[in-house]
Amino acid sequence: MKRQQHIELLNRCVEISRNAREHGNTPFGALLADKEGTILLEQENIEITENICTGHAETTLAAQASQQYSKEFLWECLLYTTAEPCAMCTGAIYWGNIGTIVYAMTEKRLLELTGDNEQNPTFDLPSKEIVSHGQKDIQIIGPFPEVEQAAALVHQGYWD
Repeated sequence: MKRQQHIELLNRCVEISRNAREHGNTPFGALLADKEGTILLEQENIEITENICTGHAETTLAAQASQQYSKEFLWECLLYTTAEPCAMCTGAIYWGNIGTIVYAMTEKRLLELTGDNEQNPTFDLPSKEIVSHGQKDIQIIGPFPEVEQAAALVHQGYWD
């Protein structure tokens, strides 16, 4: 897939993250696309409104995807997200057998935005490091400077 298509899909994730914030959730969004770039599923964080600690967009999306698609099909899919997936979400993507992760901004950048806010005790643990200890060759693409500012802007004022 071409870089411009990745950027377009990441920009859609930014819109989803805005929706999450408007709905009273933490501002994160993700989507699942097939190898041609067709959007199959979209998910915002539901952690607050559904009162579920594992309600991150990526984890929820991976669970939904595993109910709807075969592991073989998911291996050919791409999960797009506004921020580099946390350890929990990276694990869910790994177990869901989604073959590629594409993200707009690093978890380190997210940590700069969230600070020590107890609502989001961000790890400083890159998803590449997590998957490097597994048995699957999950591709990780990111960050995308072209989208990072828009992804970060959705967080402005949220963690204060």
